[in-house]
Amino acid sequence: MAVTGDETETGGLASCQLRNPPSGVPQCSAGVSAHSSQKPVEEALQKRELRLMKNREAARECRRKKKEYVRCLEQRVAVLENQNKSLMEELRALKDIYRHKVE
Repeated sequence: MAVTGDETETGGLASCQLRNPPSGVPQCSAGVSAHSSQKPVEEALQKRELRLMKNREAARECRRKKKEYVRCLEQRVAVLENQNKSLMEELRALKDIYRHKVE
């Protein structure tokens, strides 16, 4: 994945700023070796990858739960429609009986 300077996500922007410092600013200060300056960058990247992985898992679980919820609602709608149909038939039958008694 290429990181550009126009990312708006906080993690992406932070890693972008770490990878692409403004020109004219040295990457490492005089007393710090290049290896030790890479450690925070690697750690930040690992944290970002872990966060993204957890986010993907949470999104997958959320979609699964939503599908299950919708499936349950659809089943409930089917049951209620059948019940409504039965009640309407019963009402119609009772109205017929009442009409015959009145005549």
